[in-house]
Amino acid sequence: MAECQKVFAKPLDIIEGPLMQGMNVVGDLFGAGKMFLPQVVKSARVMKKAVAYLQPFIEAEKAKGESIKHQGKIILATVKGDVHDIGKNIVAVVLACNNYHIIDLGVMVSCDSILDAAMEHHADIIGLSGLITPSLDEMIHVAQEMERRQFKIPLLIGGATTSKVHTAVKIAPAYSGAVIHVNDASKSVPVVSALKSQDARKTFILEQQQDQQRMRDQYEKRHLLQYSLPLAAARENRYPIQWSTYEPPRPKLMGVHSFSPNTISELYPYIDWTPFFHSWELRGKYPDILNDSAQGIEAQKLYTDAQHMLNQIAKENWLQAKAVWGIFDAAQVEDDDIQLYDPHGQTLLRLHTLRQQGQKAPGQYNCALADFIKPATQSGARDAIGIFALTAGLGIESYVKAFEAQGDDYNAILLKALADRLAEAFAEYLHAKVRREFWAYAPNEQLDSDGLLGEKYAGIRPAPGYPAQPDHSEKQSIWLLLDVEKHTGITLTEHLAMYPTASVCGLYISHPEAIILP
Repeated sequence: MAECQKVFAKPLDIIEGPLMQGMNVVGDLFGAGKMFLPQVVKSARVMKKAVAYLQPFIEAEKAKGESIKHQGKIILATVKGDVHDIGKNIVAVVLACNNYHIIDLGVMVSCDSILDAAMEHHADIIGLSGLITPSLDEMIHVAQEMERRQFKIPLLIGGATTSKVHTAVKIAPAYSGAVIHVNDASKSVPVVSALKSQDARKTFILEQQQDQQRMRDQYEKRHLLQYSLPLAAARENRYPIQWSTYEPPRPKLMGVHSFSPNTISELYPYIDWTPFFHSWELRGKYPDILNDSAQGIEAQKLYTDAQHMLNQIAKENWLQAKAVWGIFDAAQVEDDDIQLYDPHGQTLLRLHTLRQQGQKAPGQYNCALADFIKPATQSGARDAIGIFALTAGLGIESYVKAFEAQGDDYNAILLKALADRLAEAFAEYLHAKVRREFWAYAPNEQLDSDGLLGEKYAGIRPAPGYPAQPDHSEKQSIWLLLDVEKHTGITLTEHLAMYPTASVCGLYISHPEAIILP
């Protein structure tokens, strides 16, 4: 750094010279598929440390009216009611590597805050992120407000629940400006570059809008061709179970119980590493990806870093894991609902499940979760259902903030990604305890290595917001019945996202045929 200061007259010249030129090369290589995301984030860490060293000198130059020249200003935000930000943070790092000034507003950001910030900073682009399905509606609202407030700048859409089709059909029609779906960080740079290019901008936007119109036309045609059954007909085609010959397994333990592993390292054998690599845009299945001819070297480095951090997490007690679960008498009522009862037979609450209503091929059924719970009209022993909520993210915030304060986005993102994997691992671990010990409907269960993470066991654990139970509002019943916040510290946002983000909730259904559900 001292040598750079001898060659360049000003610290700003150093940033705009070798540092930014180097990061532009990194960004170009990443966009061309010649670098992998972990390498990019590590490179950004080096640049941030260099900038931090120069910061006192930069502030002095700013006082004289000088500033860093950026390619453009971009507002990034996770929308109101949503707390997930790993993908957004990765995009921020990648775009910053390409000399864009990123104003990251964080998570749970209201529409007005996003648009006010865009006006205050004279932003060139707004980027929205979200993971849960209610975020899709919030993105539509932001687009509508941009139209109402007569914005002209492009709107970028990203996040796990978003798609090109949803963006084209639901979001783009709400705003007359450009609305572009960006499905991963590697696409963000070419998209933003095209939107900022005087030569390419008009053609790029026109092509995007024409493509979106094609998607809307195709969607409309499919919608017209699709035939939805009336609810009564769908109920007639429910999944058939011979309840007269089936005896529901009686739980060994009933009621509400708290649970924590003795140490968080107990969860490590249950980690599914494949989604971890996907979160870093390394595509492939673990462990094969470690030997992949193109990605293997970087995948192995990332895996080694992850193992090192897991050792620190366990040794220094970075994260705490807590769960609450309960098993209750239950019965199917009114075709699609599940009624829960206390030990005296009094109703506790009712879970509402959604029945599939699409036209099915012969031999296929219009299922609902309630199909796999014994109906109240059937004689004999009453069925049961389990409910749970858990987190492996307690304590994470202080460590993430410490990494971010050091300009270390790599370890901040690594920690969040591992916490998410640990939460899913905890869900597997607790479900195994329920199957074998607490409910004990599979006390002698034997699973091979594939069965551990492939869910080739008896029964299911559907989660609100996913295909078998798409309604997020069912989380409210879980929170009410289990007093989740008191037992675990997990809260729900106004759009029913869980916080800490490394959290999972859902149901336990024991019927062996329930595995047909998605």
